[in-house]
Amino acid sequence: MSTPIYELALGAKFRQLQPELQDYFSLAPGSGYYGIGEGVFDVVGCRQKWLRPLLATVAGEEAFFPEYGERIPFRIENHAHLDPFGRSSLTARREIFFPGHTRLFHDTTVAETSNDGTRLVDYVGRYRRLATALDLDVTPEGRLRGVSGASRLFLGPLRLALPAYLDAKAYAEQWWDAAEGKHRIQVKVLQRHVGLVLVYAGSFDYRLAPSLPATDGAVAARTATAAVGLPRYAEPDRWERRV
Repeated sequence: MSTPIYELALGAKFRQLQPELQDYFSLAPGSGYYGIGEGVFDVVGCRQKWLRPLLATVAGEEAFFPEYGERIPFRIENHAHLDPFGRSSLTARREIFFPGHTRLFHDTTVAETSNDGTRLVDYVGRYRRLATALDLDVTPEGRLRGVSGASRLFLGPLRLALPAYLDAKAYAEQWWDAAEGKHRIQVKVLQRHVGLVLVYAGSFDYRLAPSLPATDGAVAARTATAAVGLPRYAEPDRWERRV
């Protein structure tokens, strides 16, 4: 079994995480398991009403969405796998159960290794058209803190670096709440001109389950463009190898 991508990126700091967080981020390709989280977001979505019509136009990308709610149930699946280009990856597939409508929100985080070490790049949305590097750190309390770097947008053969005045930054923190016996996460996406674009914060229970064996038909349908170790329903509509 290979090394988990968050351990590759954090190095020795990985052992400074709370033990429960180390377990959470311990999935690696070939482990034979995937993670299932179920919980409730205290808040989730876009608080700014005037911005919601704009987010509705890109909701099909399954990266942003116009709804906003409180005490909204959700489910997350984490799948460690190799992407079609052989990179160690972790795909997260989220279902957010707004009243009367379920939103999907998913991404694939990839370990990019170079002479300078390993960094994580997050490819977001149904078509993985938006990519951003992740800067990770561990707080003195053992929480994981992450900040997104500059973003790139992929449109066909084009690779477009988003200028600073258009780009948004995501600030995330995850930790184990010992008093509640649950995992907690909070994420804010901020844009310098419009303010808070997206927020989600809540708690969840988490467990590992054996990976489901692929059916004969699914195995036969796989090609060189498929991931290794990722169920078909969790694959994006398009893979992207550029950074």
